[in-house]
Amino acid sequence: MQPVIPGFTHHRVPVAEGVRLHTAVGGSGSPVVLLHGFPQTHLMWRHVAADLAADHTVICPDLRGYGDSDKPAEEGPDTYSKRTMARDVVALARSLGHDRFALAGHDRGALVAFRAGLDHPEAVTHLACLDVLPTPDMWEVLRGTSAAVGFHLYLMAQPPGLPERMIAAAADAFFGHFLDLWAGARDAIPDEIRAAYLRACRGAVPSIVADYRASAGIDVEHDLADRAAGRRLTMPVTVLQQDWGSALGYDAAALWRAWARDLRHHTVSHGHFMAEEAPADVARALRELLARPGVPFGPGRGRTTVPGPASLT
Repeated sequence: MQPVIPGFTHHRVPVAEGVRLHTAVGGSGSPVVLLHGFPQTHLMWRHVAADLAADHTVICPDLRGYGDSDKPAEEGPDTYSKRTMARDVVALARSLGHDRFALAGHDRGALVAFRAGLDHPEAVTHLACLDVLPTPDMWEVLRGTSAAVGFHLYLMAQPPGLPERMIAAAADAFFGHFLDLWAGARDAIPDEIRAAYLRACRGAVPSIVADYRASAGIDVEHDLADRAAGRRLTMPVTVLQQDWGSALGYDAAALWRAWARDLRHHTVSHGHFMAEEAPADVARALRELLARPGVPFGPGRGRTTVPGPASLT
């Protein structure tokens, strides 16, 4: 049986032409959207979501191309750009009746959340990013032999064909490698959850590779254009991050300060899968973020166009 978040209902929500996101929704109150990372699904938020649902409406989708969400064929660099995936998230929230919402993302989901904060400041009231750097900064700090820790980034950056075939030939070994290597606590991902992650990734190799390929191309272009234009995140931002900076020789908080006006950056001792390893700590950090005053959004300030509400199935 497929694991679920107890007490949450499941929907397939149309967010773009031919794309529906599988979404778990629970609780009531002000909305919080939680975006998963790699190589996971919305289930990575199961503990944090249950905690926040006590006083928030919690929305946990599988990202485009992941889990039980639709996986459109890669027709160009924008199919899996973070700009496109961020637009999915805003459309999802609006379909569920929320024009404004807090947003937290982990890993790949954090990159989508970051882009949503830049592109849709009228929608995102608070932003949390867990264990990533903005894409251009990530590429800039990977150099020399230390870059070997990110070998998958370079593999999946290659043109379509070879990386998909290589990964599909040993999908469970490839995705399982990261579940094992990045876990600070091996019991944080029980066997049934691990099996669900591997099953989901096994069935999504082309779209997962396309997501990563976008982060070696069009996502960098979008972020560098915003950096050159001086665009920054205007809402309160919290970043939770392992101490990769000391290992790779960079100041993570300084890199994030260049992007966020109202930043609280925390270096944590948990492993990469912190929402599963230390859910109480993550939930506490998110509640502290939500307690910070947001920036009122006036008419026309940075507004972008997203698809209108759509029916649920």
